[in-house]
Amino acid sequence: MERTERIAGTVVGAAVGDALGAPFEFGAPGAYSARYPAGGEMGGGGGWEPGEATDDTQMAVLVGESLLERGGLDLPDVFGRFQRWAAAEPKDIGIQTEDVLTSGMPWDLAAAVHFQVNLRAAGNGSLMRASTSAVYFAAAGQRATMEAARRIAALTHGDRAAWEGTAVFHALVRAALDGDDPLAALPQVLALVHPDHRERYRTVLAPDWHPGLATESNGAVWPCLGSAVWALRSTGGFEDALRAAIDLGGDTDTVAAVTGGLAGARYGLAAIPVRWTAPLHVPLPGFGGRVLRLADLVGLAERLGGGPAAG
Repeated sequence: MERTERIAGTVVGAAVGDALGAPFEFGAPGAYSARYPAGGEMGGGGGWEPGEATDDTQMAVLVGESLLERGGLDLPDVFGRFQRWAAAEPKDIGIQTEDVLTSGMPWDLAAAVHFQVNLRAAGNGSLMRASTSAVYFAAAGQRATMEAARRIAALTHGDRAAWEGTAVFHALVRAALDGDDPLAALPQVLALVHPDHRERYRTVLAPDWHPGLATESNGAVWPCLGSAVWALRSTGGFEDALRAAIDLGGDTDTVAAVTGGLAGARYGLAAIPVRWTAPLHVPLPGFGGRVLRLADLVGLAERLGGGPAAG
């Protein structure tokens, strides 16, 4: 399989998972299969149009466009784009992310101060938007892509647990884009996780872990990533991985977005059903009424796949 197929699969797969999971957010386990016992459609619901992506993909696009337009990682620019988007009152935005982006504090202090005050910032909001940056930094090497992930995560999440989960996702996507089995790369990746958080991630990414063993909801970053890896490990294709992820219930759009990014990197764009990609659309509040569709996402992914030189 061509690397370009995997690159497009990562970005489109994450967006498809997001849109597919959105109508089932905070619903009961098994709701997706109950509605679609065979196959599955972009049916919409819960305030979402069929194929409409949420804040997960909207923020991923903002990160990707900043990387390309600025020719690399410009953290104040990324933060500014996030602020502009948040000010436009998107249909969905995480409570913590909104607090940070609307605090009026500068880009390099807002998340850290929020964490100091609230002592909780390990939600999955930095992991959910990581598909575009994972593609962009993949060619830079394992350590470099993990460090970039941490820096982007830290814009909105002051808890290092969120940084490390996003870094692991970056590294797994990198392995898949190289044509390797991302699950086989886990031991090496875990060795590069910060020691204070390594055991937590080693637990949820272990071969014998499953979401029924989670001690927190999948709205937290480590069970979210663990659930996505479990969905990839326990199935044999893109469609089945997404079904498994959404049927877990809870934060279904984000778990499915993370699963879709990993599965898309592993199986490629061609594995994603047309019935899911055809209605896919990504509104960008605050950016002139723009709406990205499949061709736009594929084009974005292809440009990101060139790494920093593509900017």
